[in-house]
Amino acid sequence: MSNFVHLHVHSQYSLLDGQASIPNLVEKAIADGMKGIALTDHGAMFGIKEFYNYVKKKNSKYDGVIKELKNEIKKIEQEGENDLIKNQINELKQKIKEEESKKFKPILGCECYVARRNRHLKEGKSDMSGWHLVVLAKNLQGYKNLIKMVSHSWTQGFYMRPRIDKELLEKYKEGLIISSACLGGEIPQKILKGETEEAEKAVEWFKSLWGDDYYLELQRHKTSRPDSNIEAYPLQQKVNEELIRIAKKYDVKLIATNDVHFVDEADADAHDRLICLSTGKDLDDPRRMRYTKQEWMKTTAEMQEIFSDVPEALTNTLEIADKVEYYSIDSDALMPFFTIEDSFGTEEGYKEKYSQEDLIKEFGEKEYKRLGGYNKVIRIKLESDYLRHLTKNGADKRYGKDRSDQII
Repeated sequence: MSNFVHLHVHSQYSLLDGQASIPNLVEKAIADGMKGIALTDHGAMFGIKEFYNYVKKKNSKYDGVIKELKNEIKKIEQEGENDLIKNQINELKQKIKEEESKKFKPILGCECYVARRNRHLKEGKSDMSGWHLVVLAKNLQGYKNLIKMVSHSWTQGFYMRPRIDKELLEKYKEGLIISSACLGGEIPQKILKGETEEAEKAVEWFKSLWGDDYYLELQRHKTSRPDSNIEAYPLQQKVNEELIRIAKKYDVKLIATNDVHFVDEADADAHDRLICLSTGKDLDDPRRMRYTKQEWMKTTAEMQEIFSDVPEALTNTLEIADKVEYYSIDSDALMPFFTIEDSFGTEEGYKEKYSQEDLIKEFGEKEYKRLGGYNKVIRIKLESDYLRHLTKNGADKRYGKDRSDQII
């Protein structure tokens, strides 16, 4: 098992910025032995369901075994209680833990843009975009809170970018894990401006709200490629030096991240061309935006080499992964409920009229099960019959009762 997980990852859903497909990200992480990764697309959560679904499919073989073991425990418990039964149950529970440890964990998150003042102010350059902040959902409540904040960032805070603010962070703080992000984060930006005292005040604010669930993020994108951004690494080193000092002063843990935007090192040039499309610049424009070309999903071995002097920053990523719960974001489809005139029919009346066998014959056994069984299907039968009834009444008015087969 790897002693590191990526917690700052952009997929193709960071539109015209990330180049990595979700399946490729997950497959590479699993192949490297990582126990999970986070998905933190810029300002949006468009990729979360695909990410969750893909990981769920990868974990299905373990979930199937876990389900069987739990059913076995239930059967044994019905036999009574003695030392032999207790030992059998403990052995099964241990097997469940072993299967759970094999699962890959999808950490659902977002790299949010935080308005420098507040999300409602939209008065020129100072309010455009915002500080970067990595926000991870620790549990279902955190996921719901993250959804609310990101939704507000689009509906209330959009100004060049979808922006949240500190008011929203305070309001929806429950169930979240926060890290300080890249050079675009509030603390790194204040450090680079020489505003060390302000940077420390910001750390105190985050620490006061999230305590041990607040982390300072180290990045090292060292490059010697002349066709890449060679200015970022010296800035990262300057910021990292202060972050390490501040971390000790305020007892905040460090995490190592790589600002992942593509899967493999070989994808760097293709990503470079994507950025040209995004910014509307020619490839040979010397003034255009460039990445360091270090933004691939580095393996654990690569990250260990880069952060060999701060190994705790690697293992702290596992601490975050362990804090994150397995939870489901699946839900039933939200379908409208149509009021049906009692004179036409009711569910109770339809249940007297149609048996389970009748519905299976009409809908087919496979579809009957997919739709949810008798109580669900009887309602669908009632609604579909009522729709047919309304359609027929409307046809009578529009076409008359003498209709051709084509109209019918």
